[in-house]
Amino acid sequence: MTNLYLAQVNIAKRLAPLDDPIMQDFVNNVDKINTIADLSSGLIWRLKDEDKGEAVSVFQDDTLVINMSVWKDLESLFNYTYKSGHIAVFKRKKEWFTKMKMMHMAFWYVPEGYEPTFIDAKNRLDYLNVHGDTPYAFSFKSKFTVTDALNYKQL
Repeated sequence: MTNLYLAQVNIAKRLAPLDDPIMQDFVNNVDKINTIADLSSGLIWRLKDEDKGEAVSVFQDDTLVINMSVWKDLESLFNYTYKSGHIAVFKRKKEWFTKMKMMHMAFWYVPEGYEPTFIDAKNRLDYLNVHGDTPYAFSFKSKFTVTDALNYKQL
């Protein structure tokens, strides 16, 4: 059986264009955050800026900042998100992004070697927003396992 890993997407709606002074501190921290991710235990793959071209057509919103990555497991992603240097920038998100009414982060399992697409990400976010946390698309609130995901029948 192929190994399954945790994919994640999170989106954020910018308060201003990336070249606006309001966004300067965020932009200045992107390389730092990416380096922390790249050095984090458990990171398998992350979306690079040069790969984000088709995101606008899939999400139909050019004000979104989109992040996708694949991790060894939920614990690895949690440690990066809340127990690394990422947290200092994460805590400042209200300075740069609006509060979203919909779920803006989703997790799901992918086979080894698979790189999630923007369509995958949008489908998982849409599913999560309609059905809540399920093994098909979930958040940190739920700790669904690979077995849960394999046994889940989509609604």
